[in-house]
Amino acid sequence: MEYSKIVSVSGLPGLFELISSKADGAIVRSLDDKSTRFASSRIHNFSHLESIEVYTVNQNVNLVEVFHAMESGGSLPDMKDNAVVKKYFEKVYPDMDFERVYNSDLKKMVKWYEVLKNNNIEIKITEPEEEVEPEIEEKEETKEEKPKKEISKSKTAKEKKSSDKKETEKSSPKKDIPAKKAAKKKGK
Repeated sequence: MEYSKIVSVSGLPGLFELISSKADGAIVRSLDDKSTRFASSRIHNFSHLESIEVYTVNQNVNLVEVFHAMESGGSLPDMKDNAVVKKYFEKVYPDMDFERVYNSDLKKMVKWYEVLKNNNIEIKITEPEEEVEPEIEEKEETKEEKPKKEISKSKTAKEKKSSDKKETEKSSPKKDIPAKKAAKKKGK
């Protein structure tokens, strides 16, 4: 299982592995109980863990950086006490902006970290594959001139049809159709 396939689904607890996505939703497998289900995109929103960022005092950081700090931070706090969770993150990641990151978010990060560790998922961002640009070799301008095809004087079928159409339009004058007159206003 890869970290890049892990999603959070709004309205559903826990984390999910994205199995397949469809136009109207996604098929996901819970990391907690391994149950597979369809989650409709009309009801639920999907967030890849790779795309989640956390507010800090300076610049926002990816959730992976917080998880790596949690790895070296020792044992996880008890999630029942908000003050203990906040002190844990002040120790582990002191640059976090605690005015904009709520206690519920901190608890969610602890829970997600536990789920990822229980499922032995390596926490890392997949780097996008670099597109290999073909090397353009500058060749000397020695183009061989290809002999041009001789255009036959006879007209092709399309040209004949279009020229016949033009001739019929010229030969049959349009009937003089009077222009519509503007309606006169009735005056007293």
